[in-house]
Amino acid sequence: MSTIAPQSQPHAVIAPRPKGMLIDGQWVEAVSGQRFSVENPAKRTLIADVPRAAAADVDRAVAAAQKAQPAWAKVVPRERGKLLLKIAEAFEARVEEMARTIALETGNALRTQARGEARGAADIFRYFGGLAGELKGETIPLGEHVLSYTRREPLGVVGAIIPWNAPVLLGALKIAPALCAGNALVLKAAEDAPLGVLLMAEICQEFLPPGVLNVLTGFGVECGGPLANHPAIRKLSFTGSTEIGKVIMRAAAERIVPVSLELGGKSPSIVYPDADEDWVVEGIIAAMRFTRQSQSCTAGSRLFLHADIFDSFLAKLKAKTSALKLGDPLDEQSDIGTIINNKQFTKVCKYVEEGLSRADATLVMGGLPPKSGPLSEGYFAIPTIFADQSNDWRLAREEIFGPVLVAIRWTDEAEAIRMANDSHYGLAAYVWTHDIGSALRTAHAIESGWVQVNQGLGQSPGHSYGGYKQSGIGREFSLEGMLDSFTQRKNVTVNLNTPRRT
Repeated sequence: MSTIAPQSQPHAVIAPRPKGMLIDGQWVEAVSGQRFSVENPAKRTLIADVPRAAAADVDRAVAAAQKAQPAWAKVVPRERGKLLLKIAEAFEARVEEMARTIALETGNALRTQARGEARGAADIFRYFGGLAGELKGETIPLGEHVLSYTRREPLGVVGAIIPWNAPVLLGALKIAPALCAGNALVLKAAEDAPLGVLLMAEICQEFLPPGVLNVLTGFGVECGGPLANHPAIRKLSFTGSTEIGKVIMRAAAERIVPVSLELGGKSPSIVYPDADEDWVVEGIIAAMRFTRQSQSCTAGSRLFLHADIFDSFLAKLKAKTSALKLGDPLDEQSDIGTIINNKQFTKVCKYVEEGLSRADATLVMGGLPPKSGPLSEGYFAIPTIFADQSNDWRLAREEIFGPVLVAIRWTDEAEAIRMANDSHYGLAAYVWTHDIGSALRTAHAIESGWVQVNQGLGQSPGHSYGGYKQSGIGREFSLEGMLDSFTQRKNVTVNLNTPRRT
């Protein structure tokens, strides 16, 4: 079986040198003058360098946001929305440039992932731009002598931190709703994938007043920490690991600052015995996010297969997954790209080694990556499937964030649901069956914030997306997510029966 995509025409692997970080409408260097390098994970070569922000740079960015936010909040909401719509149009005009930037720095394949992420980010700006008129309150019927109403007001300066797995889409999910609601934003890009976010900031800044959007590049402790702990930040929005999410939540607790957290997952897929079909196999591959190297918090990495179809389903799954081509992310023939960096690559390999050494686990396909040949030149991890009887070992309980799937037998529906819920995560889940009664019963019983039945697609604008348990707090992608995460409600009550002046 060949997993290497044929090479197309050679492409440049050097990204344009970014202008700097965006602070107060200007492209600036770090106060220290330091920069750090960005790596192409497919070649393990350096492609660009960006400013290395620290506390002094956070101070500058927050000060700029504080200065800009009051005037921005007074802009009529529909006018703010129109600016977001203009950003969406400008974004779409540069989708291919953005997609290639994403593929180059993240290792996500251009055709299957990066291009879709770029288009999805444009859709996010368009979606929230159209929602600006929904920033409205209600009236409370307290009687004819009283006018009592609520209004939605911005929180002020929002601090946001995003990860590297889908940096442009996740950046858009912070920028668009926060700005639509009248806040100013200081966004820290992921150190492994800042280039696409800086390009997005460049597009946004063509239409926004200075200081409304500020984008920093730097490391977690040096830049993310000062941002999370800055006394002028009125809201923290974080997407990333559960471990760091707890750090962000503690920082917010010190100042009683509202926080939104979209964190990790160990998502279950439950397949019923009537679903041993090719379209379900394809759905499992999609839900597992194999074509994003499973670097997704919604990856359906626990596959609960009914015992009656266990072997036949795995045989089909092996055949279809083996047909996916690993290769250069910028090659149009590649289905799967690379893991983001050496640290994550090593972590994934250690999980695979543990699975190979486990007596109760059977390797269905995959294994450790080759140590020679084209795939050894980058952080390429091979899609790997283990079959096991248990939901109680590390590979079935911990978020691997790599293409490692564990298949587990079940015979009793209640037991399958119990195992699905036996996790401290609760982000996504997938149910596969022709019996809609069983599907909805199971979907309602699963402790996850986002459940799909008979499909394994990604999120769409309008989904109320977020987690249960340690998978997070708050919702994104939706109107209610914008209102709950980026506005605060004020009640105003007016006595209409005040005495007349004599």
